[in-house]
Amino acid sequence: MQNFRLPRKIKKSLKKTMWLYPPDEKGSRLMASPSRSQEDYTAVRKRIARQFPEPKNVKARRKEIHEKLDKKTFVTDEVLKVYVNDIIREDLRISSYSTLIEAKNNPQALIAYFNFVNAYHLFEKGEGSYGNICCMAIDSAKKLLKTKKRKK
Repeated sequence: MQNFRLPRKIKKSLKKTMWLYPPDEKGSRLMASPSRSQEDYTAVRKRIARQFPEPKNVKARRKEIHEKLDKKTFVTDEVLKVYVNDIIREDLRISSYSTLIEAKNNPQALIAYFNFVNAYHLFEKGEGSYGNICCMAIDSAKKLLKTKKRKK
């Protein structure tokens, strides 16, 4: 029995992504390993097994999410404090709130402030995954607020 062999470049490109078979009646999917298995490689060539996530949908979905999060939405400082108290754990609330206030007044970090407010609104509506985006927006604001020190 001869081993399954592929050229190095093809094998490398196949390993970079995750390949999945179509879902069965329960909705679960099997993972394919086209760089190691002849059957899986054949399924990829016949377009039975697909890349995850599918490349054409990723850009459109990312654009849709950014449109939701980048809307210019200002809230008062008291309302912002309520948002932070609701979503951030107790020992990080003060620093997170002060970071968001600074971001609100800084043109470079303003987008992180909008991301936090809009993600909180979506989280409040019941879309639970946006809670993580709130925390990521605070981290992004901290990063954007850092100023580079220039040498004299």
